[in-house]
Amino acid sequence: MKWHDLLAILGREPVFSASLLQTGEVSRAELSVQLSRWVKTGRLIQLRRGVYVIAQPFRQIEPHPFLVANTLRKNSYVSLQSSLAFHGLIPEYVPVCTSVTTGRSEQLETALGNFTDRRMNHDYFFGFRQQEVAPGQRAFIAVAEKALLDLVYLTPGGDTHSYLSELRLQHTETIDAKALEKLADRIGKPKLRSAVKIIHQLLEDEEMNSA
Repeated sequence: MKWHDLLAILGREPVFSASLLQTGEVSRAELSVQLSRWVKTGRLIQLRRGVYVIAQPFRQIEPHPFLVANTLRKNSYVSLQSSLAFHGLIPEYVPVCTSVTTGRSEQLETALGNFTDRRMNHDYFFGFRQQEVAPGQRAFIAVAEKALLDLVYLTPGGDTHSYLSELRLQHTETIDAKALEKLADRIGKPKLRSAVKIIHQLLEDEEMNSA
């Protein structure tokens, strides 16, 4: 495979898995050797085993962190603070992109930023959808209500009034209270039901203060 062939195959996909290039004409061993050569010459950057990004000045667009997160870890979706910030529900800048996966938890430091995967029970792996995160780039992201519940579920003491208040939730009118309750009921954890009651109270207080 030639370099121009690689660019033609990828098009405007700056970050990719090696499996995307696997064809009947190219063996896995040959592909691995070629990719390693491009890494050594600075044309590609290896983010983890089997995942690469086209290096500057060759890539046409900058990959969004959420797209990178989805590619780094298959069967995952962006959630917790990363999703809440994307939906405009928390004011803080979130430097680490956090995803939920049914696999093992993991932390990765890459040339494109830092990424964290948090393990979630397979039965609770829902409440996300694919959204456009940048022109021409789409990623799987938790809906706002599920991101909030994921955060509560995976955080010790996440169902306390003090913790939930410290999130300083904003733009709360975008939170669907009924959807939040249905998601918590579907998971069926007392911790989440307790948190939903507190969140409802916080939403009511916010509504009264803004009236």
